[in-house]
Amino acid sequence: MKINNQKGFTLIELVLVITILGILAVAALPSFIDITSQATTASRDGVVGAIREGLAIQYSYDLVINPTSAAYPTTLGGTDGAASDSNQLFSNVLDQGVNNDMWEQAGLVYTFDDNGSSETCYTYTPASGSFLQSTCP
Repeated sequence: MKINNQKGFTLIELVLVITILGILAVAALPSFIDITSQATTASRDGVVGAIREGLAIQYSYDLVINPTSAAYPTTLGGTDGAASDSNQLFSNVLDQGVNNDMWEQAGLVYTFDDNGSSETCYTYTPASGSFLQSTCP
């Protein structure tokens, strides 16, 4: 009686596994091609969300201090002292969000430029505290 003690994979099995992995890699490739623009969009949306939350926190704080005359900051730039780099509610947003090379400010309009391929503008309205996407000038 002959006992077969061979262990391992045959060449055909290895070629099949490599072929299947290659097909899966090719199928997944399109989802990774556009990852840079997705990351840029996520970065922009994160800053916008942080600004909106910072405005809500600032208004809530002002509502506690001045219940009858609470107001949103007049600007996001810090010239009125309400939303400045020294104000802890806005320091991270202004230092790392609005004041980087992708964001530009012109009055109350903030423009996000993702290195030349597209621009997105947001307008801050102090009366309502809204920071909404708008048409770029």
